[in-house]
Amino acid sequence: MRRWSTTSMLAVALAAGAAGTFLAVPAARQQGDSAAPAARTPDDKPNFSGIWQANNEANWDLQAHEARAGAVTQPGVYPYDYARVPAAPVLALGAAAGVPASLGVVEGDGQIPYTPEAAATRKANGEHWIDRDPELKCYLPGIPRAMYMPYPFQIVQGASTINMAYAFTSTARTIYLNKVEEPPDDTYMGHSVGRWEGDTLVVDVTRFNGKNWFDRAGNFHSDALHLVERFTPITRDAIRYEVTIEDPKVFTRPWKIAMPLYRRLEPNMELLEYRCIEFAEEFLYGNLRKQQLVKHWEGDTIVVDITRKVPPGDALHEWYRR
Repeated sequence: MRRWSTTSMLAVALAAGAAGTFLAVPAARQQGDSAAPAARTPDDKPNFSGIWQANNEANWDLQAHEARAGAVTQPGVYPYDYARVPAAPVLALGAAAGVPASLGVVEGDGQIPYTPEAAATRKANGEHWIDRDPELKCYLPGIPRAMYMPYPFQIVQGASTINMAYAFTSTARTIYLNKVEEPPDDTYMGHSVGRWEGDTLVVDVTRFNGKNWFDRAGNFHSDALHLVERFTPITRDAIRYEVTIEDPKVFTRPWKIAMPLYRRLEPNMELLEYRCIEFAEEFLYGNLRKQQLVKHWEGDTIVVDITRKVPPGDALHEWYRR
């Protein structure tokens, strides 16, 4: 177990300190009256420094949905896809593989306005979740997904930059409050430029590589994604987080999601790294082994056998397996 505060978080803190006044607030000193006004910085801006986490089901599906047996299901004994059952890859997990119901976080009519072609891709993504979701591969989650995954993240606020460090796969991003050059290439986390509108931090995010999803349901975007995030203090320990999403390659119009973010109030709270790539290596590259390593599991009531596949015509994989 690694601690962000003693490893990767050090680099974030140094960057903030070099860019301006260091305004981090130790987690143990964040507790107080939740109805109290939001903390302020010396230049009278809301002070978002601290450890935060969303408390919703958005990472399963941004849209309102009923509970279901798993992210991957198949027809059961009833017609018309009623009461679907878990597909074989998730069957052994029982209720742990289930998807909790949600009222959704999409504003307005609750619908994501896909083009017809993109809607077909979204449907196929959901059906092939195990193969396609970047989260399962421990790829960088992108924005906005990093903000509402079921893991905490830390904000370190400086005068000219705001740095965010995420537990999942040790991700980080910097929000620049001054004009800076754009990055030389598109990335998973995009390029974030912020400004203050009163007490609201407004962040424009562009330069995505188009390889992220919004959730486990297969909702996705392209490299044309443009986000406008809005962080508005509700109380000392809650932030209203809104995102306007625009992507003309995938959606017919801009649309919005919104949710509260909550401060973690444990007196000993600190951000711990979740470097999940170490746990995904066999999932990603196990088919390169000459001799299959993970292939059989037998419990009291079920036996699971795994056969690894090599994509047709993949000469590189065949070469490694020789």
